[in-house]
Amino acid sequence: MTDPTRRLLLAAMLAPLLPLPAAASGGRVLIVGGGWGGLSAAAQLRRLAPALSVTLVDRQPAFVSFADSNRWLVDHEGAAPPLRRDYAAVAAARGYRFVQAEALAVDRTARRLETSAGSLPYDWLVVAPGIAEDWSAWGVDETLTVDRLQREFSGGMLHAAALPALKARLQAFTGGDLVLTVPPLPYRCPPAPYERALLIAWWLKTRRIPGRLVIVDPNPLMPAFRKPLLDDFRDQVSYLDHARVRSIDLERRSLATDVDDIRFDLALLAPPQRAAGLLGPAGLLRADANDGRPDGWGAQDALGLHSRIDPNVFIIGDAAGVVSPLFGHYPKTGHVAAAMGAIVAARIAGGGDGEQLLASVCHLLTSPAPLQGTRLDVRYRRRGDGFLMQENGQARQADPLAAAAAWAAAHYAAFL
Repeated sequence: MTDPTRRLLLAAMLAPLLPLPAAASGGRVLIVGGGWGGLSAAAQLRRLAPALSVTLVDRQPAFVSFADSNRWLVDHEGAAPPLRRDYAAVAAARGYRFVQAEALAVDRTARRLETSAGSLPYDWLVVAPGIAEDWSAWGVDETLTVDRLQREFSGGMLHAAALPALKARLQAFTGGDLVLTVPPLPYRCPPAPYERALLIAWWLKTRRIPGRLVIVDPNPLMPAFRKPLLDDFRDQVSYLDHARVRSIDLERRSLATDVDDIRFDLALLAPPQRAAGLLGPAGLLRADANDGRPDGWGAQDALGLHSRIDPNVFIIGDAAGVVSPLFGHYPKTGHVAAAMGAIVAARIAGGGDGEQLLASVCHLLTSPAPLQGTRLDVRYRRRGDGFLMQENGQARQADPLAAAAAWAAAHYAAFL
């Protein structure tokens, strides 16, 4: 990093928080996106500021969470099915309003959200749109080709609705080369592709399927999975690190990468990710420090979680952008999204600008049999020079499934 760039980033990190409007007894809060972050914000706002009008907007009728999806895909022992809750029922129980509609545009001057169900005014807007896949990074721009990729070759990293079709594709696999691509960082749930790869390798071995799993990874391998993937399943796994996909030929079933051209019989493809939804059209994306162009992620204040462009807008969850030059993005996990939602609710309810630091917990399955897991803990603090610093810790778990189930249940109880 050049010195001028470092100085610009430091100035941004040390800049005072934009003034937040004081909480008003009759204020209106719109929340766009009903994932972990949006639901957490809605639930906490009703608890902390019952006088506020809170409306959740999502184009889907229900929240679907599939925390056990990797095990479910390969029928690993006792894998839980997806959890589904109707937004209308959750909103009624928690005391806020739900509007099923697609968010189309934001007029930040008039403070209005345009949706497929009409125009909604707001005093505060919480944007939690999640992520989208950027197939154009692989040279794919045609809508029909993208549709085919999503239908026949999707890695199932975005939506729970895609997982039954992915499971059917796996069950139909009788042998050959099965390619799994890992997106370049940042992406949703960093351990997920490696845990999925591990379980697929276990599945190939235990079902005695004459196949090979080829992992194409543009990143360094996550340390917790190095031994399980490269040693325990070395006969089932070929791993290519620092291998970035450049293009794809669907007719030849081939990927062109920095390392080699790779043919496949079955593929679970996951291209680069970016923020979904409103942030781009609303002018809320972060500018790249080097060339000034939008980098695909929301311009979020590292501590206040509001937009650096508009203090009446908060950006939470997976869509948030770089918050520190030391580590880049907050982890794009459900735990972090829910914590962001709670912090934003407290800021809107109290109108304060106090410093609340995030933390994250993630439970990994690192051995399907015998069962072993790892708990990852991430915490943050300000360094002496003002930069936000990330501290990581991990510990082995003898009963990872019970720990993960208890963790998920505690979160669901807080916002469902």
